[in-house]
Amino acid sequence: MGLLAWEVIGVIDTEGDCAEWTFAADPGAVRTARAAVRVQLRDWDLDSVADMAALLVSELVTNSLRHATGPIGVRLVRRPSGLPGVILVEVSDPLPDPPRRRAARPDDESGRGLELVAISSRRWGTRPDEVGKTVWFELAVP
Repeated sequence: MGLLAWEVIGVIDTEGDCAEWTFAADPGAVRTARAAVRVQLRDWDLDSVADMAALLVSELVTNSLRHATGPIGVRLVRRPSGLPGVILVEVSDPLPDPPRRRAARPDDESGRGLELVAISSRRWGTRPDEVGKTVWFELAVP
């Protein structure tokens, strides 16, 4: 599955233990970010976490699209071999307000993304950046 070039503002890096992209704040960014994450993790022979990482990235990119304007950054960091197997995933946007977990009611059509990140990841959190914020999570590699 190829990435649609018009949806990717820039490929910052895909070499070594880090891969980083910037996506336009466009609804197609969710699909393209999900595909980029899957392809990169499979290139790193980390198929075991590719689908979960792609799902959680799509949740966070969707949140960025709903609440922020401007480019959305996605970054993957693979821990060097010999260290415990962990993938760090970061999604950044220009909105400084941190996301808030909330308890979605059964009939709510949204509000489950951060809860899904929290229960599916090893750890997660958010941090302010010079412009905006980054939401991150870690997945254990079996």
